[in-house]
Amino acid sequence: MTSRATVTKAVIPAAGLGTRFLPATKAMPKEMLPVVDKPAIQYVVEEAVNSGMSDILMITGRNKRSLEDHFDRVPFIEKTLEDKGDLERLAMVRAASELGEIHYLRQGDPKGLGHAVLRAKLHVGDEPFAVLLGDDLIDARDELLKQMVEVQAKTGGSVIALIEVEPGQISSYGCADISVIEGEDYVRVNKLVEKPSVDEAPSNLAVIGRYVLHPAVFGVLEETGPGRGGEIQLTDALQTLAAQEEGEGAGVYGVVFRGRRYDTGDKLSYLKAVVTLASEREDLGPDLREWLKDFTGTLES
Repeated sequence: MTSRATVTKAVIPAAGLGTRFLPATKAMPKEMLPVVDKPAIQYVVEEAVNSGMSDILMITGRNKRSLEDHFDRVPFIEKTLEDKGDLERLAMVRAASELGEIHYLRQGDPKGLGHAVLRAKLHVGDEPFAVLLGDDLIDARDELLKQMVEVQAKTGGSVIALIEVEPGQISSYGCADISVIEGEDYVRVNKLVEKPSVDEAPSNLAVIGRYVLHPAVFGVLEETGPGRGGEIQLTDALQTLAAQEEGEGAGVYGVVFRGRRYDTGDKLSYLKAVVTLASEREDLGPDLREWLKDFTGTLES
């Protein structure tokens, strides 16, 4: 039976240790690293809210209290800005605490992404929901999540986001074996392969951190044992659903995203994301672009 429910709930796993950004993340969650003047996690929450999901559940862990603090009100700061007449900054500070209903749940044991998603079962209930990973920032001008919600409603299955990468890069990603569906702007996912070698990859379509999932995934995750890295992998559960031809929540589909995506998963990509977003802003862009031209001219090739 095809699901027609509106997706109103989003799950944001945020329990990772952020070891690739040590020592910066020794006392600060990686999700709070600034991308220009907002923490990375705020871009992700804004994307969910702008896609119609006003009920956000963050799956957190130890040393993540600053996530809650960021989306909470801070009357002292607000009063200080108001007294100074700095209304522009006041609006920016308040915006983070007015995005929607944000809930927090500890993951407990760090057993992988699949386990983090499973922890959301009681909150989500029996309705489709989105999962957004913080390493992928999707440009606000591109409505990827809305398109994925539409595909989920049409198919009744689960939906993943895919991007085309250079064949030599596919071993860094989960890879999708797909079938084209005539007349549709989405594809059927036959199989998912985690970080295949270039020779074994079934395509150059890589999985990125956006999912719209049917609640049937919870039942599958409860039966999914540890996989790669000794963790419960969401990919393994999706593989099970992809193999199902019939039944509630059967099938996995993919939306191939060709819009603007900023990868904050490693240090170099993070720096590129900061520079790219800053250079596109009206307030910072003109001066930054001019400086970049001068600076790059001083570099040796």
